[in-house]
Amino acid sequence: MKIDWKQKLSSRKFWAAITSLVVAVFAIFGVDQLTTEQVIALIGAIGALIAYILSEGYVDANRTDTKEEENDEKTK
Repeated sequence: MKIDWKQKLSSRKFWAAITSLVVAVFAIFGVDQLTTEQVIALIGAIGALIAYILSEGYVDANRTDTKEEENDEKTK
């Protein structure tokens, strides 16, 4: 089974699962609340950045495909 990493990395559920895992591990090891909050904020920021990059790449790729189709139709 092949994993679609673009879809996974842009999924809010994936980032929620990662955050939950980190919180659980931090709780097990008794990490203080401030550090836990800072790491959760960092995970959220990274998740948002990756989702933005992937979605912009998708939009740009579709825009390029549309322009190529329009140019092909004009040359006919």
